[in-house]
Amino acid sequence: MKEMGQDLAGRDLRVGIVQSRFNTEVCEGLLGACRAQLVQQGVREDNITLATVPGALEIPLVLQRMAMSGRFDALIALGAVIRGDTYHFEIVANESARCVGEVQLHTGVPIANAILTTDTDEQAIERMHVKGGEAALVAIEMANLLRGLA
Repeated sequence: MKEMGQDLAGRDLRVGIVQSRFNTEVCEGLLGACRAQLVQQGVREDNITLATVPGALEIPLVLQRMAMSGRFDALIALGAVIRGDTYHFEIVANESARCVGEVQLHTGVPIANAILTTDTDEQAIERMHVKGGEAALVAIEMANLLRGLA
């Protein structure tokens, strides 16, 4: 049996990040943790591309364009959807997650989804550093796994 294990070496990987500008403090925290983890794993700064968009619903379209460009081994979605008093939270949370998954499946480019969905600002702030770093690790691991399967 050949087992394909976890490979978190980021050398030579090209990673695209799409970050929402809505809920700025949380999104900047996600980005800082993500970028630091990518570099720690060996991804070169000049192999990281960042695109920012107004909100979480705009993330999938830019991910799709990046995936279809053939320039990226993995992509990362960063955003924060924090519950409010209306049904809008459910729409944004559900649709952004669904569309990110569709882009990944239709293009074959792995996408680490770190669009936080929380009830409060405090929960989002509490999670941003951990989830940003985890997204970087997921992107690297999946890019390496797919390369190994090719």
